[in-house]
Amino acid sequence: MMKNKKFVKGIAVAAIAAMSMGMLAGCGGGEAEQQQEEKTYKIGVVQLMQHGSLDQANQGMIDGLAAEGFVVGENLEVDQQNAQGDQSNLQSIAQQFLSNEVDLIMAIATPAAQVMASATEEIPIIGTAITSYTEAELVESDETPNTNVTGTHDMTPIAEQIDLILQVVPDAKTIGTIYTSSEANSIVQIEMMEQVCAERGLNIVKRTISTVNDIQQAAQSMVEEGVDAVWLATDNNVASAMPQVVGVTDEAGLITVCGATSMVEAGGTLTYGINYYYIGYDAGVMAAQILKGEAEPATMAVQGPKVENMDLIVNMDAVEYMGIEIPEDLMERATKVSAAE
Repeated sequence: MMKNKKFVKGIAVAAIAAMSMGMLAGCGGGEAEQQQEEKTYKIGVVQLMQHGSLDQANQGMIDGLAAEGFVVGENLEVDQQNAQGDQSNLQSIAQQFLSNEVDLIMAIATPAAQVMASATEEIPIIGTAITSYTEAELVESDETPNTNVTGTHDMTPIAEQIDLILQVVPDAKTIGTIYTSSEANSIVQIEMMEQVCAERGLNIVKRTISTVNDIQQAAQSMVEEGVDAVWLATDNNVASAMPQVVGVTDEAGLITVCGATSMVEAGGTLTYGINYYYIGYDAGVMAAQILKGEAEPATMAVQGPKVENMDLIVNMDAVEYMGIEIPEDLMERATKVSAAE
């Protein structure tokens, strides 16, 4: 009988001990989750240069992160850097991010992402305002990047934009364009534009630039060649200097159809194009998923602009200044903006 009592007592002690260990383990798990919630994450944001499209993408990124619970000043510390279009600045910024041991890098525009990717294979990099991740050699494929880089691309609907030119200028035979010869994303778009124009029997006059300082001369040369309209890719140098471009093209009475809505807001005539805020926002959401540990760049597909976030917009200042007529069906669907806004 004594033996049985001792046995029962032993079982009771073991059970209590097991319960105690379970409670301790539960407390430990709760503390771990709390520590995760209380952690302040550090991210580095690098923007290639200052212009409307990239500014919109930048704000979208921050808002996308906030929507997923990563708020600046609460649990998120952001090191915002602008390279001012300078390659050496990009190198310095990359080293700064590495020294500060940021948890994630957000790169706005192709050159910015390329420099960040060459600096680290460990830190996750989310890009936006990048036309082709594969052509820029940032990923193996859009579906499966297999690197530390992913994000959102800004491939503009070039065929629709060329058709937009033909709707406004139905007799157009020659389309002019200006782009940066060293910018990978621009080269990809120009190649696609050439294919579209060839299919429609259109001639092209191309002018290349190296810096924004070349733009006015390139625009004047293009106009002198006798183009009927102008199409502009989402080229960073061109986007940052739209007033110089339209200062020449508006005076010549030539419409400019642009790759991005912000380029129209900066002076272009019209577009059916990308709103960079939304691709930035989607990139911010992707970054949040990585910070939460729900995804990793290597297996996270590159995303494109959503159709519902594409806008048809018309710059009424340009239309009135040049005295051109936009077809009624386009005007009914378009958002009307002023470059002065």
